[in-house]
Amino acid sequence: MLQVNNIFSGYGDMEVLHGVSVHIDKDEIVTIIGPNGAGKSTLLKTIMGYLRSTKGNILFEGEDVTHLRPDKKVKRGIGYVPQLDNVFPSLTVQENLEMGGYIEKIGKVNERMQEIYKVFPILKKKRKQRVRTMSGGELQMLALGRALMTEPKLLLLDEPSAGLAPKVAELVFEKIQEIHERDTAIIIVEQDAFQSLEMSDRGYVLAMGQNEFEDKADEILSNKKIRETYLGG
Repeated sequence: MLQVNNIFSGYGDMEVLHGVSVHIDKDEIVTIIGPNGAGKSTLLKTIMGYLRSTKGNILFEGEDVTHLRPDKKVKRGIGYVPQLDNVFPSLTVQENLEMGGYIEKIGKVNERMQEIYKVFPILKKKRKQRVRTMSGGELQMLALGRALMTEPKLLLLDEPSAGLAPKVAELVFEKIQEIHERDTAIIIVEQDAFQSLEMSDRGYVLAMGQNEFEDKADEILSNKKIRETYLGG
């Protein structure tokens, strides 16, 4: 489905990624882990088109999308949930979802919203509530729901459990698994990686902007060196 081949990218003159390659098939969940500054979030931003690559290419369903704008990638079926600023706090839940479906026709937006409410019943219950008054877990579910409004084939998630209490994070991961079971491939960047790897098919370890390790998720979890270095033992 997605192939990222030897990508170099960064911010202005500061290069962060130095030839990173990853791929995901349509039926997979893939987790990307690594220390702070490894380039994990930079990779997602580059895939999505918010950062431009200087070398390498990105293929989605066989098509070169390396230099497409983010909105063009959304139309092709790629969704993205950044770690920060992923909802509009001054709007209601329903208004946020409507904004998420901006590329769809009105009838389709309403149809998709009802599907989102099935996945996240709390959003239906609070659909008229201003987002600024919601809890961290509710905000993360709204961010996921908003990204799903365009029916992405591939969903990119940047630190979906960041700042959440353990029980809330567990619920968010359950919802991510449910999204995957609705035929959505998912790439997750996670600092706290155990739970993410446990539900993933494969994983990548990035270090200093380069590929450090790749394997099946269960092999990464059982690798003593990887556990001690990147997973806290």
